[in-house]
Amino acid sequence: MKRRRFRKRWIAVAVCLLLVVPAVSYVRALLYPGNASFSVRTVEWFRDHGGGGLIDAIETWKYSRQQPPATGAPIDVTAPAATSPTTGRRRVRPASAALPTVRLLPGVTPLAHEGVWSVARQSKGGVPLIWTSWFRTDPGHLPVTAAAALLPRGSYDLHLMPGTREPIVGMPSRKGYSVPQADRSSLVATFNAGFKMRDSHGGWWTTESAAVPLVDGRASAVIYRDGSARIGTWNQTVRMTKDVVAVRQNLDPVIVDGQIVPGLTVNANGRWGTVRSQFQYTWRSGLGTDASGNLIYVVGSKLTLATLAGAMHQAGIVQGMELDIHAAIVSFDIEQPGPNGTVTGHRLLPSISSPADRYLVDDQRDFFYATSK
Repeated sequence: MKRRRFRKRWIAVAVCLLLVVPAVSYVRALLYPGNASFSVRTVEWFRDHGGGGLIDAIETWKYSRQQPPATGAPIDVTAPAATSPTTGRRRVRPASAALPTVRLLPGVTPLAHEGVWSVARQSKGGVPLIWTSWFRTDPGHLPVTAAAALLPRGSYDLHLMPGTREPIVGMPSRKGYSVPQADRSSLVATFNAGFKMRDSHGGWWTTESAAVPLVDGRASAVIYRDGSARIGTWNQTVRMTKDVVAVRQNLDPVIVDGQIVPGLTVNANGRWGTVRSQFQYTWRSGLGTDASGNLIYVVGSKLTLATLAGAMHQAGIVQGMELDIHAAIVSFDIEQPGPNGTVTGHRLLPSISSPADRYLVDDQRDFFYATSK
């Protein structure tokens, strides 16, 4: 009898010890520096400790059942400009020849301001720094909208910054894990990068740190010494040169040479994330360049992978990649510097739920920011 009690005690002690290790790890994740909610920290902790499959299954079950209605008013739109170009029936002519024409859904009567490029941020001299537009993108669910933010070629310097946990935990950074104070007086925009590195199937590289090896064939946002950016396929349309200062990869391209890549609804071999994640109706974001070399960010709620790619194509992107997904992660803020290093931001779409000062304080995830030249 004593031997049996002794054995039970040791089993109980062993079980407690086994629980202590993950408990300590979880508490550290909750307390780790960086801007992230309790729910985001919890989900990412599970992903980092082998629970990715379970999380993916739950998210797919949840978001694939949140199908938007077929008819109704637009979910979310950007604020219209004071003056706008004339709206056509199916296509909108932008105010500048350097801007792409937004392709509206065929056979659907355009709404007021739909597909119109508006100046959302300009320099003190009146030079446009950000153009924005919104449009409907899902013919089967007309309330679904997407927004596009365009940074004109030659007007911006793009920067890639690490977070406190991405691309790797505790990565040293001379400039910190938020927008550096030295750049805030010229700050134009901040926005999210791609999936967590373990899920991105790609790499992360800057002249300061080759954190994660780059992968051939992956969709890549490449930043050059002059501050410009190109989106392309690594070692096919973009590659390493002496002028490259940063590369962020994420999954496979979704738009190549002006055409939507086939197979998005099948997602064979998980080229765009876990299989079936492409059917989730959720927040999604993408980044690309148009025929003039302008940089375009596209975002929307209730998008599938296919409708995100469609929205990017509508916005005029000819080389494009998916960035991150889900409400807690997707973020695009148009930034307005003020006196004494202050910055006031407003969201590209009002329903974006990330904090208004995200990336102005340390964040756990890596991100992009743009400054004016």
